Amino acid sequence: FFKKHLWQLGAGVLLAFAVARLPLDLIRKLTPFFLLVSFVLLGLTFLPNIGTQAQGARRWLVVFGQSFQPSELVKLSIVLYLAHIFAKKEDRLGDFFNAVLPPLLVTAAFAALIYLQNDFSTTVFILFIALSMFFVAGMRVLYFALMGSVAIPLSIILLLTKEHRVQRIISFLNPQVDPVGAGYQVMAARAALIRGGVWGAGLGRGAKKLGGLPEAHSDFVFAVLGEETGFVGVVFILTVFIAFAVRGYLIAVGCGDRYGYYIAFGLTTSIVAQALFNIAVVSGLVPATGIPLPFFSTGGSSILVTMVMCGFLLNISRYTGNPSEVRP
Repeated sequence: FFKKHLWQLGAGVLLAFAVARLPLDLIRKLTPFFLLVSFVLLGLTFLPNIGTQAQGARRWLVVFGQSFQPSELVKLSIVLYLAHIFAKKEDRLGDFFNAVLPPLLVTAAFAALIYLQNDFSTTVFILFIALSMFFVAGMRVLYFALMGSVAIPLSIILLLTKEHRVQRIISFLNPQVDPVGAGYQVMAARAALIRGGVWGAGLGRGAKKLGGLPEAHSDFVFAVLGEETGFVGVVFILTVFIAFAVRGYLIAVGCGDRYGYYIAFGLTTSIVAQALFNIAVVSGLVPATGIPLPFFSTGGSSILVTMVMCGFLLNISRYTGNPSEVRP
């Protein structure tokens, strides 16, 4: 796992530096292409011999023995698309049919495809990122109320129509109801964090990762970090993500170009919210989902896309108040 994670991280760093040197105008022109590729890749997951089903979800494409999760790419593409639309129609955001409805329909289409993959958590996450960008763009509160009146009841219905989602909610409220089934992972993660104490068991000395904690290398890697580094390590990791958030939002605020501002805000929110959501799952604050921890969880799709997002942030950080003035 470590070797694979290392070379994937290295490839991501190379991609990040490549993206950091691209002109923003070129990125903006390529946005429709990114959006189309993301949509096509999502559709391919439903084709036999190309899409692969695992853990009850059809999220992955397998080509030449290599897997890729297109929904990870959507996290980037939807931010680029919404940034382009909002910057282009900033003076018309009060016009629902012209400036709000088109991006809303595009977001809903991506969310629907991801939901059909049986990936409810990523669907909710994509909608959260999109709505946060709608908010900072200045969309009217009335439009949020109208969308909420439709989205909230629909989400509850979709949540309760799958047995495994209901079981996760029950195990979240009371893991003891099914301690060897739906509640096992939650209890194992909690036990790992408790075992870490203040200073932790020591790097490499965690016991839960040796078979007692499912997905210890990916979605629940934070529990392993908590067991091995303790409360001190947990605080350090949270501090790093908070520092990342502060720096990312400062990049957004300092960019004189609205397009760059929306990109920096959306990508920073995506990475930080995903991290906090994953930590909340492992800590038992929200029901268990399949959201990885950025930078730490193994998984090539997540690492590559996260590093490309960082490349975009580096790109935008080169701009001062005037986007034509680039720092050397």
